[in-house]
Amino acid sequence: MRLETLILPGPAGRIECLLKHPPAGTVIAAAALFCHPHPLFGGTMHNKVVHAAAEAIVAAGIPTLRFNFRGVGRSSGEHDAGRGEQDDVRALLGSLEARFPQRPLLMAGYSFGSWVGLRVGCADPRVVALIGIGAPLTMADFRFLRECAKPLALIQGEADQFAPPALLMTLAAALPGGARVSVVKDAGHNFAGHLEELAARVDESIPAELRGSDG
Repeated sequence: MRLETLILPGPAGRIECLLKHPPAGTVIAAAALFCHPHPLFGGTMHNKVVHAAAEAIVAAGIPTLRFNFRGVGRSSGEHDAGRGEQDDVRALLGSLEARFPQRPLLMAGYSFGSWVGLRVGCADPRVVALIGIGAPLTMADFRFLRECAKPLALIQGEADQFAPPALLMTLAAALPGGARVSVVKDAGHNFAGHLEELAARVDESIPAELRGSDG
């Protein structure tokens, strides 16, 4: 596997990114973008949950782009409460489209990143499937998902204080296309001690048609 360090253009200036490629010879069927947790609470693309989940996507043969939102690490700009961050995501979808033309895109995000990523991914035709991890249902409004019929997986810790499983099930039941809901037993919001199981749940959530194959 190959890891590229990139600085890509965004609406607030540069965006610091890491692009992880599957093994050489993999036939690429899709590419993925992964959004990190809240910048004001220490969230970056190096977060352990982000890393574990992104590695699972790459292991499925999908090149995966992690990045720092505006104002984080070497990315330009300042935190914008999710508004400008959605613009960052749209810009990076364009960069992925240019690198992997005519391939569908998978959107994934953790915590705040799930809210930002799913909002953009639901509306953007380039995105064909969505994975939300630790969606903070008590902190952000996820009712926009009721207008989204794309394949959606929601992965939550059983002891996640920001999204009790009952609340997650209620949301999933109201969605037009439903959702694949995975609850990781005993895990909290940060999945401490449960990262391997989280990675397995992410792998299970990837649609078969997006997976890479041996050349």
